[in-house]
Amino acid sequence: MEISAGRPYPLGATYDGCSGTNFALFSDCAEKVELCLIGEAGTEQRIALPEVDGGVWHGRVTGIGPGQRYGYRVHGPWNPAEGLRCNPAKLLLDPYARAVDGQIDGDPALTGHDAEDPDRPDGRDSLGHVPLGVVTGGEFDWEGDTHPGHAFHDSVIYEAHVKGLTSRHPDVPAELRGTYAGVAHPAVVEHLKELGVTAIELMPVHQFTQDGFLTDQGLSNYWGYNTIGYFAPHNAYASTGSPGGQVTEFKAMVKALHRAGIEVILDVVYNHTAEGNDKGPTLSFRGIDNPSYYRLADDSPAHYFDTTGTGNSLLMRHPAVLQLIMDSLRYWVTEMHVDGFRFDLAATLARQFHEVDKLSAFFDIVHQDPVISRVKLIAEPWDIGEGGYQVGNFPALWSEWNGRYRDAVRSFWRGDPSSLPEFAARIAGSADLYQSDRRRPRAGINFITAHDGFTLRDLVSYNDRRNEANGEGGRDGESDNRSWNCGAEGPTDDQGVLALRARQQRNMLATLCLSLGVPMISHGDELGRTQQGNNNVYCQDNELSWIDWDLDPAGTELLAFARRALALRRDQPVLRRRRFPQGAPTDAAAPEADIVWLRPDGDCMTQEDWDRPDARSITVYLCGDRDTDGTARDARPDSLLLMYNAADEDTVFRLPPAAYGERWTVALDTSPEGDDADDESELKATAATVLAARSMRVLRRPAVKP
Repeated sequence: MEISAGRPYPLGATYDGCSGTNFALFSDCAEKVELCLIGEAGTEQRIALPEVDGGVWHGRVTGIGPGQRYGYRVHGPWNPAEGLRCNPAKLLLDPYARAVDGQIDGDPALTGHDAEDPDRPDGRDSLGHVPLGVVTGGEFDWEGDTHPGHAFHDSVIYEAHVKGLTSRHPDVPAELRGTYAGVAHPAVVEHLKELGVTAIELMPVHQFTQDGFLTDQGLSNYWGYNTIGYFAPHNAYASTGSPGGQVTEFKAMVKALHRAGIEVILDVVYNHTAEGNDKGPTLSFRGIDNPSYYRLADDSPAHYFDTTGTGNSLLMRHPAVLQLIMDSLRYWVTEMHVDGFRFDLAATLARQFHEVDKLSAFFDIVHQDPVISRVKLIAEPWDIGEGGYQVGNFPALWSEWNGRYRDAVRSFWRGDPSSLPEFAARIAGSADLYQSDRRRPRAGINFITAHDGFTLRDLVSYNDRRNEANGEGGRDGESDNRSWNCGAEGPTDDQGVLALRARQQRNMLATLCLSLGVPMISHGDELGRTQQGNNNVYCQDNELSWIDWDLDPAGTELLAFARRALALRRDQPVLRRRRFPQGAPTDAAAPEADIVWLRPDGDCMTQEDWDRPDARSITVYLCGDRDTDGTARDARPDSLLLMYNAADEDTVFRLPPAAYGERWTVALDTSPEGDDADDESELKATAATVLAARSMRVLRRPAVKP
């Protein structure tokens, strides 16, 4: 084994495919950096990295290849009052490690400071209690894999958890459940294809840690929003036990999904790390270069500026942090072949100083990057800091989780007063949020439920959260679901109550699938998944949070309905417009407009109609006699009438005059008789039809020949 100067870039451990590995670590405050090679029995060999260039310590070691476990010890100043926390007693994980072996165990030696005197370093060695980096570099045969490349306006996103999706699937072999290989299993892939999904958005798969306060209660960090390794697939999701095997298994999952035409989007957490606040463990960044990686409090650098609620925030104006994030993103696209990213608490990424700034350095770098600017970029457009709710304010190229869509659709179907105008704006693509800066409907990721909150079934079954199992006295999670008037809370044998809850699920699924914008379905909602009223299962790695694939008749019927609704979206271009439809809310000239808003009696809405607090019914006309970009064409799509009735009573709807179309057929119906109505039964212009209380119906008219 020989050590030489090596190269300062790329950062991390880079195997040359033959005789050795180059190691490079950024630390601007270090005075000495030791590479620590860890043997299978836990033995440690320390090698001082011989060179430093521009804050990057580096060296090349011969005879080291894939499978070697390693970490670093950083010697430097200890002065918490100035934000400096170098402590060579702590073995540190490489921020650029491509694979990680092991997990933290909660031992007190993980703490960098003395428990009784925080101004003094803790001298206990953390070796044996921390995860280790693993050198990777094995070849993988992608067999010509390419990105499916679905246009955003054609996309249907399915948010899923690697473990929760597959842990109870009867057709997935037991040894593959809860793993990347389980997601790639044909039974799971076929379900996604038949549903109509074009992209799976995986909850965090970057290496994350477990929280001691949860494990002490027999709970766990199930969701994974606690990242410590931005280049490493989480090792617990791998079916293989070999160090580094998770990298190959992840790639195989991506390849299998791509073969089925399904893109892979990663939910990424670049806003904070697992090290928490100043009382948290020293695992990696804190001990390597605390003031470079973290946003410290301006008036007290011993503490952290926190807009995430997790104890810390990354310092988004530091070049090393921006380089880390961009290197990580490019790695997952170029080496792991993923198709896009959803950025957790993305408003924090835009806080170059204090305020949220859509012209921040992070966005500038993303927009000019030749790799990342070409993949799907989705923001969770809020954090908990001042001015953190930024729906509609992200720059071009970005799409956003549309929280206002979620709230409006729930409010309308719940029957809230004065909810119709907001509902109309959301199902028409939210032009009021995105059009002013020339963005398109694809800017809005429409959703009604997500991992954080009630499942769809629980949303209409519980008025209050049932989170006692989380060990926080039921105080965690959102507190107010408001009454859905769907009968007694929770499980019931009352057939009328069950039927109403089932219809409300169909209403919201149909609304989501048929709205302009990009729909996102939370995994299991299409099956009627329940969490028994727990709306915050972040710590429940068990059957409460996993999908139950053993469907009852109601689940089977709901799945069939979801497939029909997504098939209708796929087959009708007017539901997948690239541009916002043109048509005023009270435009009476209407048949020539792209979109027309009609009262139940078939006449155009007036301002007085919009202003009525009790307005709960509307018909939306989507014109197919012009193409989805607003210009006439030879091959024209169908026109649609979408009838919504959120009233508590059956309501008579009248079809509009013949100028809109002479004959219409039923394409989808959420009412109790919906299965009988979805048979292409025909209705004529001006005909009266009854919509059941709290239901919707979709009518289709073939395109007029040019």
